[in-house]
Amino acid sequence: MVKYNVRFNSSKDATYCSLVNPKLVRNLKTKIVNRIEKKKKYREKKYSAKNLAKELGTNSRYISAVLNIAFGMNYATFVNKYRIEESKKLLVDKENDDLTMEEISDMVGFSNRQTFYASFYKFEGVTPRQYKLEHMK
Repeated sequence: MVKYNVRFNSSKDATYCSLVNPKLVRNLKTKIVNRIEKKKKYREKKYSAKNLAKELGTNSRYISAVLNIAFGMNYATFVNKYRIEESKKLLVDKENDDLTMEEISDMVGFSNRQTFYASFYKFEGVTPRQYKLEHMK
């Protein structure tokens, strides 16, 4: 039974990944992490790989290749990982007890509750509500 319509991708090596210069991978990896993590671009709902590529002066194919090589995931999964990590902190913070799941979802950059729940379940194996109940004890 597949809960929350989550599909796990099998590992596939894109042929273009082997053609990317390792120095470029290291350089872009650092820039990507800086932009997404440190500048918290993952909170922006409409921030795409195309936006990221434009800001870094490259193209989205290189962004995709670097994420695949360096992190083993695509852009959406990479960004959602940061969103889930922040949402976990918000869920267990007593100051946020009055926030709804929709508000937390919105704060970390998800467009809707369904995507938030599906991504959370994919990374954590439980729903956000279950996570909150387990970690608030």
